[in-house]
Amino acid sequence: MISIPRKTTDEVDWTTPSVISLLSPTDAVKGAGSDMTARDLLYKYFGQLELLELRFSEIRVNFPWRDAFTNKLITQTSIAYEKASILFQIASTHSAIAASQSRFDPEGTKRAFHYFRTCAGMLNYINENFLHAPSTDLSREVIKFLVGIILAQATEVFFEKCVDEKKANALVAKIGSQAAGLYTTLTEDVKEFMGKGIFDRNWVTLIQIKAKYFTSLAQYYRGLADSAASKHGEALVRFIQAETLAKEASRLATSFSSSFVAGVSATLPADAGPSIAERTKGHLVLCQDKKSEAQRENDLIYNAILPAFETLPAIEKTPVATPIHIHEVYGTPEVQKTIGQDFFIKLIPLSVHESASVYSEEKAKLVRGEVENAESAEVEARSALESMGIKEGLVRFRAMAEGEVGEEIPLEVSRWKKDISLVEDREPVDNLLLQLGRLKEGVQRDLDGISNDLDTESRECETKRVQYGHLWSQDPAAGLTKTLRQDLKSHLSALDAASASDLQVSRIWEAVRGDIQLLLGADLEQLFRDRAGSSGGHLLDLDVSGEDDDRERSKIGAYVQEIEERLGRLNKIARERGEVLKD
Repeated sequence: MISIPRKTTDEVDWTTPSVISLLSPTDAVKGAGSDMTARDLLYKYFGQLELLELRFSEIRVNFPWRDAFTNKLITQTSIAYEKASILFQIASTHSAIAASQSRFDPEGTKRAFHYFRTCAGMLNYINENFLHAPSTDLSREVIKFLVGIILAQATEVFFEKCVDEKKANALVAKIGSQAAGLYTTLTEDVKEFMGKGIFDRNWVTLIQIKAKYFTSLAQYYRGLADSAASKHGEALVRFIQAETLAKEASRLATSFSSSFVAGVSATLPADAGPSIAERTKGHLVLCQDKKSEAQRENDLIYNAILPAFETLPAIEKTPVATPIHIHEVYGTPEVQKTIGQDFFIKLIPLSVHESASVYSEEKAKLVRGEVENAESAEVEARSALESMGIKEGLVRFRAMAEGEVGEEIPLEVSRWKKDISLVEDREPVDNLLLQLGRLKEGVQRDLDGISNDLDTESRECETKRVQYGHLWSQDPAAGLTKTLRQDLKSHLSALDAASASDLQVSRIWEAVRGDIQLLLGADLEQLFRDRAGSSGGHLLDLDVSGEDDDRERSKIGAYVQEIEERLGRLNKIARERGEVLKD
């Protein structure tokens, strides 16, 4: 049996990222052989590489590996390259374990069949997940050829098992035809590599021998099946064809055995030459005896007409060896126990530290913005109250409610009117509020548009990834737009906080708008004059119907109480806002 050669490596310097815990597995892998201990070390190291990549995908370490076929040293800093190389080592170890099993023992046959299949699964995983191979041994064409060799040998093991268990000749013929087809395909594929000097010449010769050998075996067992089905003419033709192919296989094997030097081909057993020569010679003798027996019986008994070999139906092929996926291998409790605990679990990636720092800064920025908004709202509310003279006016109107004031328009009220008129003529409060609303709507539209654009881009990216699979090389949009989304969230939060503050200002303005309009009205002086003449008019009520002073004072008292309650609510809002910011 052929086993896959191992890659070799130099020591990896992990001190740069301070992942010292990986030094021990690396050294162990470097010096490991091709037995169960090496398998477990490779399992563990690959598992830890997977965990390392999940947490530190940005890590950059020089990984030196020598090509298994050309011995060329190739160094890369990608963890993906290290993983692909380790998977190749695992496949090589599996093939060596399978090739070393004694197939005279049922358990050995079972192990050989299993490890050939897992080897093929590891190689297929390399081809499916590592598309840009930097070395010859990891290239798609070479990996595909190695998978073909391994599956052909797995089929060969299964064929031997069926022969030992004396399965039906028709079934054995189908399995032999499958093995023959695989080896024949390999003889065609290997022509592409002949001039490149990649594979061992002994591999090429051995594959050619087995292609002839298993084609002969398939014809032989199909001949036995035809003979049992009383198709004596077809059976004899197949025995003749089996003998012809067996002679070719024996001739090639004899030449191979005479030129084969044990130890030169490390991927072949020391007795590879004599062993294949003995097997083909024994099969040739068997074919000759069976052909002679069938020919004699046909001449004496059956007298069946011999059809041309080309007219015989082709032997069906029965695939029996399929690759075992890496997930099935690593999903077993035995392998999980070998991998052990994730020793990176307590380490925090640098990207997480950076994200936490960004989060803290954004949080501080948001708090500063809210504090500024709160202080601005407080100043605006205080300025509005002071400019309208609400607090000072309450003293006078409270006195009016108590019957202590009531003639001419006060100088303080005249000053209020003058100051407010100047402000209203220059920038009316209603216009400012309308302008503020339009600006806020514009900002909201811009932010919503940005959010929709980000969602659309992320959705299109994932749609293309599903459509094109591994051909789509763009990184997920979520990681690339993370900062933009954080900024967008910050701006939306600031806009919401500002909107709440604006709403409070609007409510305050609505509460005093009537009073301001009355204060700025042309009838203010007449109202005070009428009030002085006991006509019942006063600043806070337009109803001058001539009711008695007690009722008018009661109304003023009610207005004064309402204003004081609203001022109390403003103060409460300011206190609660301060407590929230403090929290």
